[in-house]
Amino acid sequence: MRSPPRPTDAELEILTVLWSLSRPATVREVFEVLQRRRDAQYTTVLKFMQIMADKGLLLRDEDQRAHVYRVAQKKERVQAQLAGDLLQRAFSGSPSQFLIGALSAKKASPSELAELRRLIEEYDGT
Repeated sequence: MRSPPRPTDAELEILTVLWSLSRPATVREVFEVLQRRRDAQYTTVLKFMQIMADKGLLLRDEDQRAHVYRVAQKKERVQAQLAGDLLQRAFSGSPSQFLIGALSAKKASPSELAELRRLIEEYDGT
């Protein structure tokens, strides 16, 4: 199965809303969440969600009068796709440079650092 295309920033915002709801939602429901965060237009959200369904980022249930949308991929898979793309484009495929860049951009909490250490140990097999 081919991966859907990398979501744009606007598409990622819609995906984030759907992930936060943890359930399928109508355009109206997504619009209302976005409207609380910033000025949004219903017709723009509708058009984006239609395009996202065409691209394979969302799945649309047309059985009801108001179409219900759900994400086509789990959050972790999309995040891995985005991270992999950024890793290749900005860090020449170097995981260490990617991690250094991420840690330089924002200070990690002690629990986040502990999780990173655990993941590295798990990956390294130690």
